[in-house]
Amino acid sequence: MSAPITGGCLCGAVRYECTAEPVMAGHCHCRKCQHVTGGAKASAFAVPEDSVTVTGELTNFDFEADSGGMTNRQFCPTCGVPLTSGSTGMPGLVIIYAGSLDDPSIFVPGMDIYTDSAQPWDHMDPDLPKFPGMPEMPE
Repeated sequence: MSAPITGGCLCGAVRYECTAEPVMAGHCHCRKCQHVTGGAKASAFAVPEDSVTVTGELTNFDFEADSGGMTNRQFCPTCGVPLTSGSTGMPGLVIIYAGSLDDPSIFVPGMDIYTDSAQPWDHMDPDLPKFPGMPEMPE
């Protein structure tokens, strides 16, 4: 993926642009991501927070992460599309959902996480590294 990276919600009320390359990307199979996407996983990538510009209004939903820290998910209040997320466990980074990209084909996953929660009907890429939960994050 090369910057700038652009995307937005279904109705067009919220748009974003990112001027940095992703620092990590993958598929999360945790139950919370399954609920957020309405599917088997969330495909997403992380970028430095200061590289993202959002136009339009976002609604926030905060909840406790498995680590005990807090996670914040942002979505369009009009069409409900999940766009970004953040976590106290990854300060300074913003997670962007790949399905919200203007060109989702540019997304390149690098891992599968929370594979212990993966659904049996979701067939994972055997070439990607697998983690049963959240892997250790670089400082």
